[in-house]
Amino acid sequence: MKEEKLKHLEGTTTVGLVCKDGVVLATDTRATMGYLVASKKARKVYCITDNIAFTTAGGVADTEQLVNVMRAEAKYYEMHEGVPMGVGNCAKLVSNIMNASVYYPYIANLLVGGMDGDTPRLFFIDIDGGMTEEDIVATGSGSPVAYGVLETEFKNGMKTEDAIPIAVKALKTAMKRDIATGNEIMVVTVTKKGYNELSPEEIKKLA
Repeated sequence: MKEEKLKHLEGTTTVGLVCKDGVVLATDTRATMGYLVASKKARKVYCITDNIAFTTAGGVADTEQLVNVMRAEAKYYEMHEGVPMGVGNCAKLVSNIMNASVYYPYIANLLVGGMDGDTPRLFFIDIDGGMTEEDIVATGSGSPVAYGVLETEFKNGMKTEDAIPIAVKALKTAMKRDIATGNEIMVVTVTKKGYNELSPEEIKKLA
């Protein structure tokens, strides 16, 4: 059963990069159902708080549910603790939620990125709730192609403004070779200034 569910995670490409001043997250906007392009404008990157963002791959209902749950949990945390939820705490909580449902899993892979104070952090969460902290990560069927760009061009210590074109190039390259990755590109940054989503016009200039 789990192998069948894993097949639903294959289509898409998402990218995450840890930079000197923040985190860059990028995704495509194509949603597929087998050989059908079900949507050309699917959102796969979400603001959870001013300092945390998710990228999602997998079933639409499952990923949206996890986003809604974590938005609520982050608000509860801030109300109770008096400070915003940290990126590590957020990643660990969603990891626990997914692991607790391992026999009836959420069909989802997530990137959880953002700022813990002055420190940018990025986590990968798999379908079983496994959690790893990364500096460079790509998920989905286009990830092998995207990694070829990221590993070659991204350098630790880059600023977000220098890393954004690399993330866009990785997505564009994946689109050329992976049929489940396509249509538009969405890019967000999370820095000390908060969550920022690039406009389509800004992305087109970079592409």
